[in-house]
Amino acid sequence: MDNQSKERINLLSGLPTEPLRGYSRAVQAGDHLFISGTTAMNEKGEVVGGDDVYRQTRAVIENIREVIRSSGFVMSDVVRTRLFVVRMSEWKDYARAHREVFDSIRPASSIVEVSRLMDPRFLIEMEAEAIRGCSKAVEKNLSFS
Repeated sequence: MDNQSKERINLLSGLPTEPLRGYSRAVQAGDHLFISGTTAMNEKGEVVGGDDVYRQTRAVIENIREVIRSSGFVMSDVVRTRLFVVRMSEWKDYARAHREVFDSIRPASSIVEVSRLMDPRFLIEMEAEAIRGCSKAVEKNLSFS
């Protein structure tokens, strides 16, 4: 971001955890969007996907998609994702769900195993960052020497 003043918009979902912890569902600063850890919880407070890593991951991505859409961004603006998972042994299922949505976008990404998440039913929590207008990417191979 340049040195010009950017408007900051704290995007709130209305979940009771936001004021309890002092955070926003997402923060938009100019053309940047930072999405807080997102789980597979729906608007009724139910965990979508049960004990299935793949289904929970898809539900998480759909929740992120809704934040992106409602903020005036598009999925191809996503430049970074971070997956916090409780079952690294099932990493291929987390990865498959992520790849099905992000394969053509190819954001920078991390997957980190954690011992547990806020609710024991959660198998994944995911963060995302987007920059409006970054939809067209050029691929360049890195050379490691």
